[in-house]
Amino acid sequence: MKKFPIVVGAAVLGVFLLTSSVFVVDEREKALVLQFGQVRAVKEDPGLAWKIPFIQEVVKYDDRILSLDTQPLEVTPADDRRLVVDAFARYRISDVVQFRQAVGVGGVASAEIRLERIMNAALRSVLGSVDSNAILSDDRVGLMARIRDTAIQESLNLGLEVIDVRIKRADLPDQNLAATFDRMQAEREREAADQRARGKEAAQRVRASADRQALELVSAAQRDADIIRGEADAEQNRIYADAYGRDPEFFKFYRSLSAYEMALQGQNSSMVLSPNTPFFDYFTDPMGNFSDQ
Repeated sequence: MKKFPIVVGAAVLGVFLLTSSVFVVDEREKALVLQFGQVRAVKEDPGLAWKIPFIQEVVKYDDRILSLDTQPLEVTPADDRRLVVDAFARYRISDVVQFRQAVGVGGVASAEIRLERIMNAALRSVLGSVDSNAILSDDRVGLMARIRDTAIQESLNLGLEVIDVRIKRADLPDQNLAATFDRMQAEREREAADQRARGKEAAQRVRASADRQALELVSAAQRDADIIRGEADAEQNRIYADAYGRDPEFFKFYRSLSAYEMALQGQNSSMVLSPNTPFFDYFTDPMGNFSDQ
């Protein structure tokens, strides 16, 4: 009976030592076996693994693709137009031994601080070499590839593999928005004023051309009218001269009747003339001989 407690104690100790010696590696993890801070074994395959209890310890790291969102960063492109850039990276721990040696006990948190510094340096270097229009256009894809390649090279010393880098947002700083909007408005107003000036100039050219054409048309019509009027007057004088040459007395009689018709218009015409005036010759003598009496 005295040996029973010893056996129980030994069994409990054995179970404790067994559980302290065995650890499980998940398929989403990588594990390091450390002895006094030194790496003794690397366990990357899922399943059961062994360690020396009390002497060795196990540190596990996530083997999945991780995400890092950087803090908003202000960059100055080549055209000195400041931008606030938000970016994120996708990465994974590729070499757990080098990762442990690089970050120590800080783990992923310490690694992300250093990776964010690498990202910020790459963002400033790449985005500072191009104009802001390139950052805000479709050329951003090529810029992100350059930033990713730079981050890949710089993060190898951390035991990290940078898979992708993306720019989420690239905006103007708040203090520059009002000035930028004012400048854009001034540019649009200048363009509008230029277009209006060009429109007025074109309208003046059209009006001047129309006025010139109208003046030419009126002048040509006036010239043609004067020619026709002159020809008509010449024809009229010719007819009068011919009529006078044929019968002067009849011509004189016709002209007097025309004068009566022009002078005595309306129903109440009054004229104050001497009765002996030649104008009334044909009223007193149908033969017009009053002036000879």
